[in-house]
Amino acid sequence: MFAVEVRQTKQAWLLTLRGELDFNSAVQLREAADRVAAEPSGRGLMVIDCTGLGFCDSSGISSLIAIRQWLSARGSTLRLAAAPGAVARIFTLTGLDQVVRVYSTASDALTVDGEGVPAPSPADAPA
Repeated sequence: MFAVEVRQTKQAWLLTLRGELDFNSAVQLREAADRVAAEPSGRGLMVIDCTGLGFCDSSGISSLIAIRQWLSARGSTLRLAAAPGAVARIFTLTGLDQVVRVYSTASDALTVDGEGVPAPSPADAPA
């Protein structure tokens, strides 16, 4: 069974995936992403947390690429986070990780600037 949990954080929209992203479930992901992007606050950053993703096939990869293209055309950014081993391997083999930044955790994807460098926190600022 596949599920997409959608929530808004201060930094971005966060979509958390659970289950298998395949031909049958790719539609659910696209619909969730479309709903977010249609929101007035839907521009900017979207992070897809793959922690609970057990499998991703070519339909899932196609959906992620389509979401990235759709967001990019609107001046928004897609980031992927926390892909488990087998899923991360699929992202690498297909070259998806060359098109969409993949972060080790959702927290990193939400707090890292566009150059892959952790954004400084107020605690890091010189006194």
